[in-house]
Amino acid sequence: MAVTHAVAVAYSGGRDSTALLHATARAAKLTGSALTVHALHVHHGLSAHADAWLRHGQQTCRRWAARGLPVQFHFERVQVQVQAGPGISIEAAARDLRYAALVRMARAAGCATVLLAHHREDQAETVLLQALRGAGAAGLAAMPRQIERWGLTWARPWLAQPRAAIEAYVRRHQLRHIEDDSNTDTRYARNKLRHEVWPALAQAFPQAPQVLGAVAQHAQDAAECLAELAELDLQQVRRADGLDVAALLALGPARARNLLRVWIQQLTRQAPPATLLQRLSAELAPASNGRWPLGEHGWLACHRGELIWQSMVVALDRPTDVPLTLAAPGLYPLLAWGGALRVEVVDAQGVVPEQLRSVCLRPRQGGEQFQRAPATPPRSLKKQFQAAGVPAWQRDAPLLWAGEQLLWVSGLGVDARCWAPSGQPQWCLHWLPDAPESAARRPQVDVSLSSG
Repeated sequence: MAVTHAVAVAYSGGRDSTALLHATARAAKLTGSALTVHALHVHHGLSAHADAWLRHGQQTCRRWAARGLPVQFHFERVQVQVQAGPGISIEAAARDLRYAALVRMARAAGCATVLLAHHREDQAETVLLQALRGAGAAGLAAMPRQIERWGLTWARPWLAQPRAAIEAYVRRHQLRHIEDDSNTDTRYARNKLRHEVWPALAQAFPQAPQVLGAVAQHAQDAAECLAELAELDLQQVRRADGLDVAALLALGPARARNLLRVWIQQLTRQAPPATLLQRLSAELAPASNGRWPLGEHGWLACHRGELIWQSMVVALDRPTDVPLTLAAPGLYPLLAWGGALRVEVVDAQGVVPEQLRSVCLRPRQGGEQFQRAPATPPRSLKKQFQAAGVPAWQRDAPLLWAGEQLLWVSGLGVDARCWAPSGQPQWCLHWLPDAPESAARRPQVDVSLSSG
């Protein structure tokens, strides 16, 4: 009996995603594999043509399926609500909602991989935009060919392919696609670069796309090395509540800034501005009592030789009493929390699987009691975190409750009062915060443009 596999394609209905969806479905048919290709379409409602684009996608996939291509269409409606204000981008809000919808649809369709149709010129534009924003190695790394987030592999198989090759494929197969009118609106930075700057740049420097692609690859290598160095340094500098300032400064200014960049991103899930890193580098001292704001994320402060993070996020900023069913070992992305729960089988100090069938997630609110071992009394989470040396960034994970019983806490494990009896099947959980630039190790997806 053939095993059916599934792969997803993020499908807007535009030229690039249409070509990628067709090439993927065609490759699946030609190879005779039992591969189903799932087209994932997100209806933002931002354009007056959004309904027409949805109908176009449905009709296209229905027509291709009738011709024998193994393709299925899925869609989800999302509503972008952004109030005008400094630093608020409707593009960023739409992107976040789009990825959240893609995750939900991919998981529902049983897909472990989502293909994205970015090409060589997209990558070159991203490098230029990041450079103009003053980005470092992580920003100049632009779009990785393949990453893993939320338990899914996100692959860009055409990242080294020129736009002209995709256009040729569309003409060769006479593919119908939509034209997004917003792509010509030069109020958006990428469109301004694409329509007003790129033509002159490409004429003066014909090899610009290839060269900027190489820049991105070099930056990706550098960013990965810097992240690994920061993790090694964190092992030496991290303390129960924060960072040892003396040990941090002993690393030297460059390594200290690199460590601070990674640490702050772990805490806030956003890269800190370069100005903050420069201030910290110049103002930190073992005996200082300084305080440095992190905007909506709280602030950093020196206390008794430690640099600690104090969050301003209150319980109302996070979803409360979110019901969850953990029916099997595996990865459960929690987009609103910026991470995922991993459930795995253990031999001891776990919980019986039935207890995870109906649980709920709540933010830490204060006053919670946790028991680390059977022979010890329950104590406050703050004291338990300090005793166990749990870093501050890990304390921000959601708490798992079964009714009114606190069941599991990131960094501490399962409450001893809920441990499964010896010899019974049992599971345990781990909290995995998002790592936006971490490279995936799964095999890359090969979708060729050159096939007839």
